[in-house]
Amino acid sequence: MEIARNKFVSLSYQLRLNGAEGDLIEETGESNPLQFVFGTGKMIEMFENKLEGLKEGDNFDFELKSHEAYGEVNTDAIVDLPKNIFEVNGQIDESLLKTGNMVPMQDANGNRLNGIVLEVTDDAVKMDFNHPLAGDDLHFSGQVLEVRDATEQELVEAVGGGCSSGNCGDGCSC
Repeated sequence: MEIARNKFVSLSYQLRLNGAEGDLIEETGESNPLQFVFGTGKMIEMFENKLEGLKEGDNFDFELKSHEAYGEVNTDAIVDLPKNIFEVNGQIDESLLKTGNMVPMQDANGNRLNGIVLEVTDDAVKMDFNHPLAGDDLHFSGQVLEVRDATEQELVEAVGGGCSSGNCGDGCSC
């Protein structure tokens, strides 16, 4: 069976930055594979394009240029925020605001964002809201472990259904 839309896919892979000999930043094996329903928008589009049509047992080896993956670094996503917005009950958790820490936040519309602390001054925090892999070329090599039809439950979960959507079927409690 070939990898195609609405197929359940299981992969083992290595992810390296900036070429086949670059820094290894992620690795999965048969005991902890990447598993997803193909074509549901959960993976990088070009990543799926490179996998489409492969079969169980096939090996893959490809690179995604930064613009095909998480994009280039957007300087507009690096911002200075007033330090006081990090106060909870009048206190700032200084351990949270350490250079390099990822801090979960929300924008004015309630969208969740992760920012990386770049710098902390007496009254401001410089945050980078780019994806941590923005600006990097990604090199994937690995093997397709399994391809099968996704179950109805896997399809519902893959497109954002299930318990978190208020769909109270299949043992979910709302």
